[in-house]
Amino acid sequence: MTDRSIRLGLSQNWRQFSLLVLVNAFVGGMVGLERAVLPLLAEDEFGLASRAAILSFIASFGLAKALSNLAAGHLGDRFGRKAVLVAGWVAGLPVPLIVIWAPTWEWVVFANVLLGVNQGLAWSMTVIMKIDLVGPQRRGLALGLNEAAGYIAVSIAAAAAGYVAAAHALRPEPFLIGLGLAVAGLLVSIVFVRDTRDHVALEARDHATDTADLPFSQVFRLTSWENRTLFGVSQAGLINNMNDGLAWGIFPLYYASLGLSIAEIGVLAAVYPAVWGLAQLGTGAWSDRIGRRPLIVGGMLVQALGIATMLMGSDTWILAASMVLLGIGTAMVYPTLLAAIGDVAHPSWRGTSVGVYRLWRDGGYVVGALVAGFTADLFGLTTAIAVVGAMTFCSGLVAAFAIRETR
Repeated sequence: MTDRSIRLGLSQNWRQFSLLVLVNAFVGGMVGLERAVLPLLAEDEFGLASRAAILSFIASFGLAKALSNLAAGHLGDRFGRKAVLVAGWVAGLPVPLIVIWAPTWEWVVFANVLLGVNQGLAWSMTVIMKIDLVGPQRRGLALGLNEAAGYIAVSIAAAAAGYVAAAHALRPEPFLIGLGLAVAGLLVSIVFVRDTRDHVALEARDHATDTADLPFSQVFRLTSWENRTLFGVSQAGLINNMNDGLAWGIFPLYYASLGLSIAEIGVLAAVYPAVWGLAQLGTGAWSDRIGRRPLIVGGMLVQALGIATMLMGSDTWILAASMVLLGIGTAMVYPTLLAAIGDVAHPSWRGTSVGVYRLWRDGGYVVGALVAGFTADLFGLTTAIAVVGAMTFCSGLVAAFAIRETR
């Protein structure tokens, strides 16, 4: 490929961009299958009573995904994006089979370690490759489309798994869908996806060079705490995914305690990622127009409102309304946080910075599993939900003070 054939922009690279959207839908579907089914599987088939023990699968997933995110960004910068994407699908291929055949809960936890590696490597690469392709002008739109595809797929898979489980059993039938997704994602990534390193080189030539080629340790410090804006982004990402872990692990148990059926739990589990996914079709592009900071701060506060709404009653419509609010708030922040990282980071270390941010963001699954799990065991599910809601509100205030506009 010659330099003249390499161009930045969404319209100029729409074929590869569309393929990456499809791949990310496969990635999202893999994790969506577990949202309505796995917490119930822990209680019904493995006899787990402790909320902290049940949420161990989320903690293992979150830790593996966080560390894989960190590795993915750095490896993608050094060895190319496509190789890391394919490696992610290789890690994800055995996950459905392990869950289907798992004789003990520990096998399910191990499967979620592999799922975390799959999500960390594959989802990270679809994000970074889209940033590479579109360049700086429509970054928010590109990431909105990417995250929309992923979380619409999460929603569809969660609803499908709930209905299949209600019609048949909690396993194996729901996880056969996951096997098909993994095979499709691996084949498309190997055969059709092209690397984007040439696009990175093109953008880097037109970018300021005073912060290029930073060592990993310096990028880690900048993204984690030294750069005020990147710190604000990272802490918001962590709390956001704490909420996602709450929706994944605690909400199905809370719904079950209210007497809802498996099918109803599947629908509610699907509402949140459906709203999240669809709304991102607009919020990413919106951040390109009005800036990143208003959507990040506002989104965290809307999430806090959504969590508070859940505690206002047991009516199904109230629960659904809370999931809509949580989905809207998450859609406001999710692509916008990634776009803000892309705004600040130099192209030569952007992949590494995205990886560090995603380390902290997906570390929220671990923090959420520990905080929500132990709080639920000690004080009940309602208190656990309230505590996480309060932390979300505080995160919005921190973002308001820390983040400077990056657009």
